[in-house]
Amino acid sequence: MKIEVKTMRKREVEDYVQEGIYGTPETKPGERRRYLGTLRERIVLVLTKSQVMQKKGMAELEKEMRSYDRATLLLNGKISYRFRKPYSRLARKYGVHTKSVSDQQKETEIGAVLTVDYPLEKEEIKVDTGTSAKKEKTKQKKGMRELLKKLFKPIK
Repeated sequence: MKIEVKTMRKREVEDYVQEGIYGTPETKPGERRRYLGTLRERIVLVLTKSQVMQKKGMAELEKEMRSYDRATLLLNGKISYRFRKPYSRLARKYGVHTKSVSDQQKETEIGAVLTVDYPLEKEEIKVDTGTSAKKEKTKQKKGMRELLKKLFKPIK
C-alpha cells in the first residue's frame, strides 16, 4: 500500500491562509457593491431608488428587456416590495429572471439593474428622466453666480 503525500508550496500556503483570513478574493468589489453585486461592464440599464419608487424608466426597461431576453433584473432589497412589484411583473412578462439583492454592506443609490452574464461595455446605462438635467442646469447657474460673487466682492 502506497501513501501519497501532497506538499504545498509556500505560495499556496500563503494564499490559503489569506483566503481564510480575508475571504475569497473578489474582482472590483467597489463596483460590485455599487451595482447590486454585478460589474459595470455587464449592465444593460440602471435605475436609481427614486426612479424605482416613482415608477420612472419603465418604458426604457421594457425596451431593453425585449432586446436582452436572457438578462437578469437585480432589485434593491432595501426598497419596499410595493415599489419593486411592478418591475417584477414586467420581468415576468418578458421571461427575465428577477433577483432581490439585500446583502450589501454599503448603502447604494441604485434601485434596479438589468444585467447580463457577459461583458457589454455599454456607454450609457442610466435612464435620464429629466430631473437630473434640471439639477445640473441649476448647479451650473449657482456655480457661475458663486464664482462672480467671489471675483467681485463688495468693498466695505
